[in-house]
Amino acid sequence: MPAPSSKLPQIPTGEAWLVYDGECPACRNFTSHVRLRKSVGEVHLVDAREGGPIVDEIQAAGFDLDKGMAFKIGGRLYHGADCLHVLALLSSDRGWFNRLNAALFRWPLVSRLAYPPLKAGRNLLLFVRGKRPINHPHN
Repeated sequence: MPAPSSKLPQIPTGEAWLVYDGECPACRNFTSHVRLRKSVGEVHLVDAREGGPIVDEIQAAGFDLDKGMAFKIGGRLYHGADCLHVLALLSSDRGWFNRLNAALFRWPLVSRLAYPPLKAGRNLLLFVRGKRPINHPHN
């Protein structure tokens, strides 16, 4: 595998939103531990189950929040494996979690290969906890 560029791709900075499933313990843990570089700007954590304008925007763009978390920054939306990859590129180097996240998921291929098992784990956690999918009409 070729080494990733030390330079970040053209990912906009500024106010950002990370939309995740608040009923998923792994998703909550991830969002509470990921630290993005200060240059990213303010990051709003949004529980997809609570809805709101950003959730509506993501769904209107055709992204299914039951199939992956989403990240919006600089007017661009990233979903699922792409979201994980972008977050890894923007992660700070503070703490073991962020260093591990950046080391693993800075590679687009690794993000794409790892995301399905991560999503399956989320679905299993929700099932075991008796939680319905986000888009279920009677949450």
